[in-house]
Formats: sequence, C-alpha cells, structure tokens
Amino acid sequence: MRYIGSLLLLFVLISCGKDQKTFTEVQIDRVFEDSLSIRAITPLDANRVWFAANNGRVGLIDGETPKLATIRYEDSLLSFRSIAATKDAVFVLSIANPGVLYKIGFNGEEATHIEEVYVEKGEKVFYDAMAFWNDEEGIAMGDPTEDCISILITRDGGNTWEKVACDILPKAASGEAAFAASNSNIALVGNHVWIATGGKKARVLHSFNRGRTWEIFDTPMLQGGTMTGIYSIDFFDEKTGVVFGGNWEKQDFNEGNKAITHDGGKTWKLISNGKGPGYRSRVAFVPGTQGQGLVAVGSPGISYSPDQGETWTELSDEGFYALEFVNDSIAFVSGRKKIAKLWFK
Repeated sequence: MRYIGSLLLLFVLISCGKDQKTFTEVQIDRVFEDSLSIRAITPLDANRVWFAANNGRVGLIDGETPKLATIRYEDSLLSFRSIAATKDAVFVLSIANPGVLYKIGFNGEEATHIEEVYVEKGEKVFYDAMAFWNDEEGIAMGDPTEDCISILITRDGGNTWEKVACDILPKAASGEAAFAASNSNIALVGNHVWIATGGKKARVLHSFNRGRTWEIFDTPMLQGGTMTGIYSIDFFDEKTGVVFGGNWEKQDFNEGNKAITHDGGKTWKLISNGKGPGYRSRVAFVPGTQGQGLVAVGSPGISYSPDQGETWTELSDEGFYALEFVNDSIAFVSGRKKIAKLWFK
C-alpha cells in the first residue's frame, strides 16, 4: 500500500509540474463586417455566434452566412449591448431610455419568434450586461435609477423579469455606475454572481444565492473619474477572479487597471501594476489552463498572460471590444464594424 501511495503521489507531482499550455501568436479571421458597433456576442459553437449591436441590429453568424434582423421599438432603432442565450432562446437588452428586453425563440437553425419580456422607461435607465446561470435563471444589470445598481432577475426561462428592490441591494455611491463596453460586467460560477462597477467608485457586488441576498466589496482599481473603473470581470471558480479596466480617456495608462482575488471577491490585489497593458474592455480566463491563462481585449489590441496577470504578451494591436471563448484555443471577438474568430497558437 505504501508503494502504491508513493506512485500516486509521484504522479500527482509530475502532473502538477507540467508546463501549462501557452500562446505565442493569434490568427484573426474576419467572419462578419458591417457599419455597426458590436459590443455583445455569445457563441453557440466554434462556427456560430449571436451578436447584438446598435441601429437595432441583431444577428446570428452561421459559418459564413449572416442571418440578420432589425428590431424597432415603436419608431426607434434601439442600441443593444447585452446578449445571452439559453437552449431555445436568445435575449437582447437595449441601453438607454427605454430599456427593452427581447426574447427571441430559436429552434437551433433560425429565429422562430420575438417578444418583449421587459420594458423600463426613465431618463436614468441604462442597462449594461446580461447572463444566465442556467436555462431558467438569468440576470441583467445596469446603472442606478434610484440609490442602487439596477438588477433584473428571471426565474422562468426569461418569460418574465423583475427588478430587485433597492432595500435588499447595497447602496450605490454618488457617481457609481457601470460601462456597457463588452457585456462582461457580470461573472457567474455555480450559484454565485459578481457584478463590477466603475466611475466614481470601482466595486464588486456579490451574491452567493443567485441574487437573493447581496454584499459589496471595495477594490484598489483606478476610480474617481467619469470613465475610470472596472470594465470587465471574470471568475475561474468560486474563489479566483479578475477585474480589468482603467481609464478610457487615457488608454495607455497601466496603473490600477487590473486586479485579482483569491477569496471570492472579498479582497483584491493589483497585478502587474504599471506594467503590461493599459485599458482593456474585456478580460477572460482561458479554458483548460486551471485559472492561469488570461486574455484581455480592447481598442488598443489583444493581450495574453500565462500566469494570472503577472506578465503579459501583446499578441495583436488590432482592436476589439468583446471576447467569448469557445474552447481552449478558439474565441469570437467583436468590435467596430466587425466580428472575428481568434485562433490562439
């Protein structure tokens, strides 16, 4: 038994000591071009990706075939920056007033119907991001209309949505809001949700029970200005997460723009402070790297870290707004007038 145990221990040590897969370059293949600002995407697989954009445009890029629709609310063309998909529907949510959330039925090949499932009017209405825990429960977030961050929750597959009352949410600071930059203000793991803010304060809201109770944590991220703070958040597991952002008005500035947590968001530590990339609008853990690999994209380019943000390599200076991984080496990205597929090598 002692011999077998020693062999098992040796195997574990050898396995843990293996070098993680690292990237040295990225191939960028355009899959769609149009005169749109595309800040929200959600892939179905390595060949298909949904997107939502301005000018009321929503679409599915199926290989080389775009299937497009233009959505009007009354006489207005809405601007969409939030998108999420379940097994039989895709949801898009507009920014600004009115905030309109649509459910689009999908049979696996094409859209079958569209319906309004939530409408909110008011001069302060501005929704930023949306995500689903599962096919029944989803969440959307936006800027405060009262004294708390706006949060919508569905528990019936997106057929109805309810706004969470401010009396069970942390109070927002004056000038605290969020950025509709890449549909990545929300991170989900298990029953947990984390929501990132920016502006005058850069903080992280957290719920461990799918939005029923909430707490909020400070971060050391750059804050205090109109365009400063957290632009993107991602979690590898219930403990390890990362935030990225900076100052949109000074995109080369790389201090106070990226941080990591190892205790579920309670405390955050700046990483590669004063080194590596400046402003980025999206950060994501690379699948299959045990929470070590990170990719960050923004208008200045594509950045990669193999070691939880301690060191960075610039893979491309082509700018994008949003990124979503399909597997450990393929991701979709979107930006100004384009959607592309990334092949990491």
